[in-house]
Amino acid sequence: MVRFRAIKYSREMSNVDVISEIRIQLPAAQVADFAADPDNATRWYENIKSVEWKSEKPSRVGSRVAFVAQFLGRRLAYTYEFTELVRHQKLVMRTLQGPFPMETTYTWESISEDETRMSLRNRGTPSGFSRLFAPFMARAMKKAIQKDLEKLKELLERDKS
Repeated sequence: MVRFRAIKYSREMSNVDVISEIRIQLPAAQVADFAADPDNATRWYENIKSVEWKSEKPSRVGSRVAFVAQFLGRRLAYTYEFTELVRHQKLVMRTLQGPFPMETTYTWESISEDETRMSLRNRGTPSGFSRLFAPFMARAMKKAIQKDLEKLKELLERDKS
């Protein structure tokens, strides 16, 4: 089950901040290796349609990866830059382009030898016309993240044997 720790929306700043987490019955290293690899994104993110590396593999601080997504009926193309990477613990990616510049943070915490708490945080400040839809976007992001984390859990736990 996915648990949401916070969903924030500030009218003054039009900030969106969605934090969610899930427990997965696998070691943190295994969950992190899969979830942090952009090549796996289309397998567990429903809205991500394609991924293209703009820098050399493997992932590291400074890596750039282009994504094409379908969200709220719109096609979105954006490039994330990896700004922080602590293997098996934390990944922070940021994009400054488009109508909704965003930062995505994954963290992985060992609950036990065979259980991981993964958190996913998306935050940003919509600009232009998108600012008007920030409260709606936060709710839509919450719903999408819930489905994505449940799909990740199902995929990894099904394939763990």
